[in-house]
Amino acid sequence: MLLTSDEEGDAIDGTARVVETLKARKQTIDFCIVGEPTCVGRLGDTMKNGRRGSLSAKLAIRGVQGHVAYPHLVKNPVHLAAPALAELAATSWDAGNEYFPPTSFQISNAHAGTGAGNVVPGSFVIDFNFRFSTASTVEGLQARVHQLLDRHGLEYDIAWTLGAKPFLTPRGELCAALAAAAADATGIATELSTTGGTSDGRFIADICPQLVEFGPVNASIHKVDERIAVADLEPLARIYELAFERLLFSRASPNDKKAN
Repeated sequence: MLLTSDEEGDAIDGTARVVETLKARKQTIDFCIVGEPTCVGRLGDTMKNGRRGSLSAKLAIRGVQGHVAYPHLVKNPVHLAAPALAELAATSWDAGNEYFPPTSFQISNAHAGTGAGNVVPGSFVIDFNFRFSTASTVEGLQARVHQLLDRHGLEYDIAWTLGAKPFLTPRGELCAALAAAAADATGIATELSTTGGTSDGRFIADICPQLVEFGPVNASIHKVDERIAVADLEPLARIYELAFERLLFSRASPNDKKAN
């Protein structure tokens, strides 16, 4: 059992450190359940069998600053960047797959100018993010962005930050055991989903072939007075227990099963 408090921050000293240590020991994990709040309306209705990756970039388009009254002496980076940004926003990056929607591109911030209305800026800085599926790769997305910017003849600097790689656990032992356990404890049929942000599953997936997220209702996630229902705690613990029993029994030897 692993408890960590920095998953929502830089995620430096929690799960990432444990995974590094296990990798160094050449140890892997057969199954992992991440206790993220995944359910939508009632406990048991949703588990996450994958998450999209998150790839961010800070793009700085270089121009030449000057007075707006002398356009022949300036290079306006906002004007230069506009066609490229429009193409980036309109690009289809992939078609998704059975489990994931298509990869999305979103600009989250854009800034240029000195604050004066009569000065053409010397640079234009844009923050953007890809939420990408297993149908794309980090290297592929980066290469396509660079090719597009180069084709538009832009002078630029770009800094990439990989927040999370995508991961996916297809239907198998773990999904089946957890769904059956949820049905036994709540009477609800559990649906698979890959929606939402990221979790520490992004680290554990490197050493664990079967990983799912399952936890209480997330209706108040990241809101003021974020909370879960106390009444859901015991049924949730029971679901975990039943899932572990199914998994252990399925891996037990015939003699162990007879003894049980």
